[in-house]
Amino acid sequence: MNYVTYGGVTVGLLILASHLATWWPGLKSLRSNPGHAADLLPFLLAWTYGVLAILGVGGLIGWAARTTLWISNWLGDVALVWGVGGQSGQRAGSAVYLPLTQAGGGIVLILTAVMVGLAKKTRYGSDLKRGAWCGVCLGTSAGVAGFAAAPIAVAVNWLGDALYGALQ
Repeated sequence: MNYVTYGGVTVGLLILASHLATWWPGLKSLRSNPGHAADLLPFLLAWTYGVLAILGVGGLIGWAARTTLWISNWLGDVALVWGVGGQSGQRAGSAVYLPLTQAGGGIVLILTAVMVGLAKKTRYGSDLKRGAWCGVCLGTSAGVAGFAAAPIAVAVNWLGDALYGALQ
């Protein structure tokens, strides 16, 4: 079972806050050109992928997601202990897991290939990497990100069933 500590959630929120701070074009600019919001789409796509990767996917993809979560938990716990005098290793509350079906796992594998290709070939590579990392950190939390995990899993399972059902 994957679980996230307060340190891991803190790392995820730091990534999110940093990305939003660097993206923020200003209120006046955003009102005059709402298209600036589209610049958040690569991060959001990658965040969704990160949530899917930590939702109990096995194999190499699951191992990479669990390792990323473990490192993030450790880094965040160290930062909380040494930075503000907190305690390490406390679970932040975990979300209810909705397992991916075999077809949903196939969609995650396809998305992995797409994410790797996009991260290497587009100017949004760093946005995609940070978004996936943020999704892994927040995907198992019991907060808003945890509540988003269930509909994402349902959607991917449905998409996989529809895709593989059409190919049979």
